[in-house]
Amino acid sequence: MTATPIPAPRTAYAEEAVPQAWLTRLVLNPAHRQVHRDLGNTALLHRRVMSLLPDGLGDSPRATAGVLFRLDTAHVGPPVLLVQTRVAVDTVRLPNGYAETQTRDMTPMLTALRSGLPVRYRFLGNAVRRCGRTSTAGSWKQAIPLSGEDAARWWADRASASGLALRSLLPSTSDPMTAYHAPASRRGGRGAGTSPRQDKDIRVPYAATLYEGVAVVRDPVKLRVALLAGIGRGKSYGCGLLSLAPAPLDG
Repeated sequence: MTATPIPAPRTAYAEEAVPQAWLTRLVLNPAHRQVHRDLGNTALLHRRVMSLLPDGLGDSPRATAGVLFRLDTAHVGPPVLLVQTRVAVDTVRLPNGYAETQTRDMTPMLTALRSGLPVRYRFLGNAVRRCGRTSTAGSWKQAIPLSGEDAARWWADRASASGLALRSLLPSTSDPMTAYHAPASRRGGRGAGTSPRQDKDIRVPYAATLYEGVAVVRDPVKLRVALLAGIGRGKSYGCGLLSLAPAPLDG
């Protein structure tokens, strides 16, 4: 696959304090019945991730705990689920045999970031544009997946706003993530006149693009914010988690 040319980025600014964070790597057991079930429904996978959190996090536990996750399948071997949190997770809550797990403190990585540092990155993003009221591409507010230069521009803008200067960019369309949600009739009790057909789970596909390449840190403060808060929409569907690793500048 040929790397897409990197468009000139726009600029944005953000600052906030950096809390402690942990990254948990789960090497999933594809033969496990519940793993197989969770991989087929992103809503269930999200619920599995949330089950690792401690109780008492209030009405918005995902936001309170800073939960981000990504399912990595583009490699040889079993799928790997990465879970990033601002509170320590309890992997004992996983079903027996579900996954092999390893948790590490992200503090050394966060504090090592400095301007000019070359890094390899991996990011799964919900690269879409929303249709306006007069759009002919779809209905109002409908999400249209981006591709080619448009998808590259989407990431270049967000990378720049996150304190990264891209040196290479290789986007690839990921398989759509699919979630199944209970209809309102079942969540609140089936109303009069609701048929069994209308009571079935609602299938919600969610487009995602995987971005990989080499970048240089330009603003460590912005980058730490992006790493901890996530980037873009679709965080409940496994988008938004940015992964970094050391890299030579020539990639």
